[in-house]
Amino acid sequence: MLAAMPPTPPPTPAPGDVRVRDRGDACPGALRLHPADDGRLARLRLPAGRLTPPQAEVLARAAETLGDGRISITSRGNAELRGLSEDCGADLASLLAGAGLLPSPTHERVRNIVASPGAGLDGLGHADVQLWARDLDAALCAEPRAASLSGRFLFVLDDGRGDVAGLGGDVSLIAGRNGSVRLLLGSRAFLLAAADAVRAALAAALAFLNASEAAGTGAWRPHELPETHVPDWAGALAEAGITAEPVPVPALAVSPPPAPGPLGDRALHVLAPLGRLTAAQLRALTDGAGELRLTPWRGVVAVTAPGALPALEAHGLITRADAPGARVTACTGRPGCAKSLADVRADALAAPPGPLPVHFSGCARRCGHPRGTWVDVLATGDDSYLVDGVPTSRTALPEAVTKARTTR
Repeated sequence: MLAAMPPTPPPTPAPGDVRVRDRGDACPGALRLHPADDGRLARLRLPAGRLTPPQAEVLARAAETLGDGRISITSRGNAELRGLSEDCGADLASLLAGAGLLPSPTHERVRNIVASPGAGLDGLGHADVQLWARDLDAALCAEPRAASLSGRFLFVLDDGRGDVAGLGGDVSLIAGRNGSVRLLLGSRAFLLAAADAVRAALAAALAFLNASEAAGTGAWRPHELPETHVPDWAGALAEAGITAEPVPVPALAVSPPPAPGPLGDRALHVLAPLGRLTAAQLRALTDGAGELRLTPWRGVVAVTAPGALPALEAHGLITRADAPGARVTACTGRPGCAKSLADVRADALAAPPGPLPVHFSGCARRCGHPRGTWVDVLATGDDSYLVDGVPTSRTALPEAVTKARTTR
């Protein structure tokens, strides 16, 4: 795979140049609302992206009655509500808690768990990591110290097919054959029994907290720690009673996003236009579905018969790889974000289909960009863009994006 975009990703601190954070993590949550130009923003962590139909209905109702009527899907398969009023916090919390979406108010921002969305549905992979995600979520919420993790700390659970392994997890579990699992922790990897996977992930997270507290740099994620304070991963696993064999760290590539369409004969995968669902679209997805799984590719896996695809396409959801809007995402842009230089979402609607993902960014922060290889469309003014670094006018965007998607 080619190197991930953007061209200038945040650097990993070099020895002697360790970043010291002098404030806590301000990452938004469901209870800590973030101010934006279009109102307050709430980010709801959904471990493995899972929603039951009743929970999806509550989320749709919250979007309609408290927000702008839409649900954004993040690159970690979480959900965001925008356009919230300043005084809606109590009502929102009551709705979410009543639906079982806030099992621990103290831990709600640390439930960042991405898992292979198709696990247990299509016969691929070596383990149903969706079940691991539920157990890990329960373990995190039951551990008081875990509440100190940053809202950016990420657990990745890959069932062995390689679809999410390359998404930059701080603690990654990759299922293997014969009941084995590889635990990836930065520059270290361990082989252990799948039965110990959840306990190992929690032990690793607590080992990071120990190292972070000892370093005193306020690190949010392991790669920010100074070299003198690398967590004692092996010691933490041994203390938890887990037999773990050190193994070489595998090379991980970022897999291309899976195409929308049937997922075996039990489920289907659709994409949300520009990563946002209307309340009506979310309700349409629940029709006849056993559960929904929001994906890191800003889509939804619905556990339902593939025959539902035509009805979902009629609701404006993306059900084909060659459909307009497929693999096109955008940040909030104007008017929702004060930093944005353009209404990038409106311009992204004109992006033609193609083989590579495309992300439209309103400023150089490139919020929400995908991992792996993608076409970088960056606004530099009201009517000007850079497409993979090449200056382009708004009127020439479709042609420039088509060229970038097909000639890389």
